[in-house]
Amino acid sequence: VQLQASGGGTVQAGDSLRLSCAASGPFLSSWSVGWVRQGPGKERELVANIRWGAGNTYYPDSVKGRFTISRDKGKKSVFLQMDSLKPEDTAVYYCAAGTGLGDYIVWGQGTLVTVSS
Repeated sequence: VQLQASGGGTVQAGDSLRLSCAASGPFLSSWSVGWVRQGPGKERELVANIRWGAGNTYYPDSVKGRFTISRDKGKKSVFLQMDSLKPEDTAVYYCAAGTGLGDYIVWGQGTLVTVSS
């Protein structure tokens, strides 16, 4: 499995941005796909996860209500809709996949999101 993330950019606080992650190769319905970010001087943070088969989602409190993860099985893609962006959302965002929440074994390249105040 290979993952290709895209959609990053520079936006103003309060704006929205949609990230995409295209997957190639076989995907098991039991797999999970997540978006993990790393801001400047910060540790990696999981911001969203979706079960490929069932579609169950997970968000930490820091983004709950602002970020939405979704998937398109036909296009084998996962999306992260980010609304009401804040400067503290500035980070490199990675999509990753694996056998469970946070248990990722495949990583895509990052896409940079910069939110200016």
